[in-house]
Amino acid sequence: MRSRWKVTQMTAGLLLLATVFSLVGAYTFSQLSPWPMVLMRRLKEDRNGARMNEALQPLVPSGIIIKRNLQYDAEDSDALLDVYFPSFVRETKQLLPVVIWVHGGSWVTGSKDHVANYLKILASKGFTTVGIDYGLAPSHLYPTPVKNLNTSLDFIQKNSEDLHADPRRVFLAGDSSGAQIAAQLANVISSPSYAKDLHIAPSIERAQLRGVVFHCGVYEARLANYNREGVLWAYFGTKEFSSDPRLAEFSVARRVTPEFPPMFISAGNDDALSPQSYLFAEVVAKQGVPVDRLFFAQDYTPAVRHQFQFFLGTDEGQVALERSVEFLMKRIN
Repeated sequence: MRSRWKVTQMTAGLLLLATVFSLVGAYTFSQLSPWPMVLMRRLKEDRNGARMNEALQPLVPSGIIIKRNLQYDAEDSDALLDVYFPSFVRETKQLLPVVIWVHGGSWVTGSKDHVANYLKILASKGFTTVGIDYGLAPSHLYPTPVKNLNTSLDFIQKNSEDLHADPRRVFLAGDSSGAQIAAQLANVISSPSYAKDLHIAPSIERAQLRGVVFHCGVYEARLANYNREGVLWAYFGTKEFSSDPRLAEFSVARRVTPEFPPMFISAGNDDALSPQSYLFAEVVAKQGVPVDRLFFAQDYTPAVRHQFQFFLGTDEGQVALERSVEFLMKRIN
């Protein structure tokens, strides 16, 4: 009996030791690489994104034509986009205003699939909508997503008739980190000096870009604690990203000009990123650019959280959709 008790003690001790070594190893790895954080974030956010998209399924109207997984970059098999447009244009040559949407996910996760039903709903309002996938960090570093988005515009323009997308009436849109990516490309299209700094030749002219729609985005790195989260470590490819000179161009709020396109911008009062939107709205408005804001008082109840615009079962989500569509319709002529 005593011998068996000793064996049990030894087994428990070995298990405890193995656990300690595993935790120490995991912590050490997390200090050497952003991958542990990225994988944990993907597991959580991809599940939440799928649930969010599924919740919108009952609200998707009939009569939406879908073109899935079109390869917009011949040299990149993962550069895929989905297109949605109302069926009434299918047998015609009619071109609709086109909204290209960049999904969120902290630059390290997310998918066009997570916004698919939302883009179908938006398409039913009289638009061609496009959801794109782009290179995720840390496999793809800054500013790869901005370049991917620019390449997708070139593809859409060259295939405009098949996609019923009017290249003269283009809107860029995005949520969370996707809004940041879209804002950078909007500034590339608007500012030759900014385009030169990013080494990106814009695929469309400024006159083609009618406006931008941003929800819950990121526009100034100094306003968020990305040292704790580690996502910019993954995106910039260096743990010392805070001293990286590229952070100034990433923080697009520092670089906008009067040529920036008219903007619709929203954020919830219970969103840690809301100061980013408040700041960006003020900066853009000071440039003389039309800005349509949807913000909520700090004591507004129920509290409006990050990515609220996708929850169309709430009054706030419905208002965000209605206001977004109103903004788009004002800019299409």
